[in-house]
Amino acid sequence: MGGFCGVISSGDCVSDLFFGTDYHSHLGTHRGGLCVLGEKGFQRSIHNIQNAPFRSKFERDVSNLVGSVGLGVISDTDPQPLVMRCAHGTFALVTVGLITNIEALMQEMFEKNHLQLQYSTTSGMVGPTEVVSAILASAPTLEEGVKLVQQKVEGSCSFMIVTETGRFLAVRDRYGRTPIILGRRKGAMIALQESCALSNLGYEYVRDLGPGEMVELTPEGDRTLLEPGKEMAICAFLWVYYGYPASTYEGRNVEMSRYRSGSFLARRNPVEADAVAGVPDSGTSHALGYAHEAGLKFARPFVKYTPTWARSFMPQDQRQRERVAAMKLIPIPGLIKDKRLVCCDDSIVRGTQLGQQAKRLFANGAKETHMRIACPPLLYPCRFLNFSRSKSEYDLITRRFIRDREGANYDIEKYLDPDGEPYKEMVEYICRNLGLTSLAFQRLDDLVAAIGLPKERLCTYCWDGKDVSCGGTCAGCPCASAR
Repeated sequence: MGGFCGVISSGDCVSDLFFGTDYHSHLGTHRGGLCVLGEKGFQRSIHNIQNAPFRSKFERDVSNLVGSVGLGVISDTDPQPLVMRCAHGTFALVTVGLITNIEALMQEMFEKNHLQLQYSTTSGMVGPTEVVSAILASAPTLEEGVKLVQQKVEGSCSFMIVTETGRFLAVRDRYGRTPIILGRRKGAMIALQESCALSNLGYEYVRDLGPGEMVELTPEGDRTLLEPGKEMAICAFLWVYYGYPASTYEGRNVEMSRYRSGSFLARRNPVEADAVAGVPDSGTSHALGYAHEAGLKFARPFVKYTPTWARSFMPQDQRQRERVAAMKLIPIPGLIKDKRLVCCDDSIVRGTQLGQQAKRLFANGAKETHMRIACPPLLYPCRFLNFSRSKSEYDLITRRFIRDREGANYDIEKYLDPDGEPYKEMVEYICRNLGLTSLAFQRLDDLVAAIGLPKERLCTYCWDGKDVSCGGTCAGCPCASAR
């Protein structure tokens, strides 16, 4: 996934930049980077954070960095920030998102401009940040370059730029799939993704950038250079899973949304039980909402060992993901033995991790395990963000069931209706496959209500295959009905 932060100040920005970037550490475990502009020009530091957290890798660097404007990033793609030189001058750049047409963009640049793009030995690819920098450099001005990036990039791309003259530009993805939030304190402005960082850094919330909006920030305020678009498709999974609980996007707080989500699950899917538990971390919030609505006590039959283990969706290797998921959760047998448990989790992707946790609950003496999932079944691999992407759609347990039931040619839309028989058969298959007593998923309309934004402002593609940016042009999906 990834996350970024930028600060411009009338004094030194480094401390705010360092801690502001650190508040995005839950979004990635690949590379971290800082770049500041001072009297010596650009100073940059990039570290591998796969085996140690961002903060520990950069604590020594911070004392050597001095500048009034800078960028920080947690990246799961390429080493960032980049510092590039072109006809516009020298500029630093950070990006977050997923460019799905990156090969086509590179080929176009090779044919028109005879460019050389650096192959990264750390990521094993030409990085999306470098491709964005090349598009920016191909336009007459940086502002025109921003428009060109938004025109050409398929998928998503939010980015920030600092020029050698000290200009600080922040640009949100064309459809606002990832947030950018502005904050202000005396003599400084900050732009970042996780609003939870603002209060502890002494900043007041100003506003969210609109979809596709570009602003120039100064220590005194912000000025819009490119007006926001009318259509937005912010990723709904922010509220389900990977958004930080204390953060608020588009005026909707993550933790409060998860409480409401758990409450909807309890109303729709009641069951007699002794306690409600959440699979840490995001499932805990959903479980609290469920327990309150159902009038059941909340318990923690699993606790998470937090000092060292990363979020289990981060490692690219499936065996490593399973290892992380198993090692970080420690059972408390006294809260499991002879208990009927309702367990809330955010989602089911492959089903491997959840199946293992169910086995551990029964191995520790649980009588019943009723799983309640805070989002609908995942039926479409994400096309817009690095989060939850798969090499094959058949990595999804739902797609494997449909293929095994109907063969290679099937009508997936009939599995979208939670009241239909195909949907119910799919859920029952997953329940049996994972060894659960019962299983229920959130309805999409309830999830949208829990978030509190209109559905047409949310990206729900991974659940219903619909997205405002497609217009029905992608084969095999019902995107046309989203418009």
